[in-house]
Amino acid sequence: MMNGSGTSDPAIVAGKPVNKAEPSAAEPVERRAGTEGNASQQSTGRMPSRGAVDQALERIRRTAREREKERFTSLLHHVSIEHLGEAFSELKRNAAPGIDGLTCATYEADLERNLEDLHGRVHRGAYRPLPSRRVYIAKPDGRQRPLAVAALEDKIVQRATAAVLNAIYEEDFLGFSYGFRPGRGAHDALDALVVAIERRKVNFIVDADIRSFFDTVSQEWLICFIEHRIGDKRVIRLIRKWLRAGVLEDGVVRESEEGTAQGAVISPLLANIYLHYALDLWAKCWRQHEAAGDMIIVRYADDFIVGFEHEADARRFLDEMRVRLAKFALSLHPEKTRLIEFGRFAADNRKRRGLGKPETFNFLGFTFICGKSRRGKFLVKRRTRRDRMRAKLKEVKKVLRRCMHRSIPQQGRWLGQVVRGYFNYHAVPTNSRAIAAFRDEIGKAWWHVLRRRSQRDALTWQRMASLIRDWLPPPHILHPWPNQRFAVIHPRWEPYAGKPHVRICAGGAR
Repeated sequence: MMNGSGTSDPAIVAGKPVNKAEPSAAEPVERRAGTEGNASQQSTGRMPSRGAVDQALERIRRTAREREKERFTSLLHHVSIEHLGEAFSELKRNAAPGIDGLTCATYEADLERNLEDLHGRVHRGAYRPLPSRRVYIAKPDGRQRPLAVAALEDKIVQRATAAVLNAIYEEDFLGFSYGFRPGRGAHDALDALVVAIERRKVNFIVDADIRSFFDTVSQEWLICFIEHRIGDKRVIRLIRKWLRAGVLEDGVVRESEEGTAQGAVISPLLANIYLHYALDLWAKCWRQHEAAGDMIIVRYADDFIVGFEHEADARRFLDEMRVRLAKFALSLHPEKTRLIEFGRFAADNRKRRGLGKPETFNFLGFTFICGKSRRGKFLVKRRTRRDRMRAKLKEVKKVLRRCMHRSIPQQGRWLGQVVRGYFNYHAVPTNSRAIAAFRDEIGKAWWHVLRRRSQRDALTWQRMASLIRDWLPPPHILHPWPNQRFAVIHPRWEPYAGKPHVRICAGGAR
């Protein structure tokens, strides 16, 4: 990178390109909307040095953008005391402690000295991460999802390091990658998928899910991928330490040579780096050189949807993708991966062949359905997944029974927060019936609990309906139609912008 005097800054990037570098990720189809602004959201603390940290990250972003194939040979000095302080300020104050039992409040009591000591250990190479504490959370299907809770100082160092690495990789990641990225969320992925299916020639969908992704990641392949861009051996050693720190479960520390701890601060970024090289770049190349017709792809972490114009393309892609993922120690979940007929012509084509309605698929908590608008035009409808709604209602009822004897205002405030939070995610167009049903079920569960508080309680439904109106927000659609929000994010790529050659696709267009 050039400084003000016109000389290069050797402390940031090496002068030679990566050997056998992967194809440039600044590809013409998936444009990234607002990368600079997104990445700048990493620094959200209120420390006096925030400006200096932002400037350092901006220099890294600019260098990564201008020198797509070069390696960063000196990065650890950006993990400064100020940056560690910002990372600490971004931690959730009520987060569960790791095996050290250290909380944010305790650490903050002598924050300056603690950060100086941590900074010194990191830069001397004396920093040693502790094993993560294993916890389990229930999944909607009844299974348990294992999570790793890191020690407080490990969270701080991982968050600061992730911010530096994000400044580089946000310039490399492709437009159809949405999971765990600054400035992008699940609804951005949902919007891109709906717009792509409705506007492109999509007739078949590959609904893919990688089996036990976080547990099967090859650590050696991961380090190999990171070294395409990161030449600072100290940063590589840090990442190796986190990968090998192990997990404490039932009093025993278990170390593994594969996988990355799900729940760790650094894990989402490492997962995106792994899939960027193992899947994304290959899928982009396949679409450009192998697909005979239209092809779209939207990926959110290890869950992704691929759409095709031709069935032959879909089957060939699926077969070749299995081989590609196997090369990097990954495999597709046999029960969650399938090829279905889906799109604007799916209903008519299946009716002509004497088949039923088009199959549906699930993505990010919604079931996608082939439907029609009131004017008879093709419309992708989204409904809340039934199993997810049942799981949420079961969870709420369980808590309600525990707080049965609390006052009605206390219960009402809590239930109002639950319903409001549910609407914030699920209140999308075409899903009004599902969110109304959720509110109704919450109201019935509340009524049932209140009536059980006393055998003499004669709470009528009329009185209960009044309580529901007072405490539970009414069901309203909160999100815009996907094409409206997509037009705001990608205004230059809309067909009505006077560019008939524009090619809309999931994640951006050209």
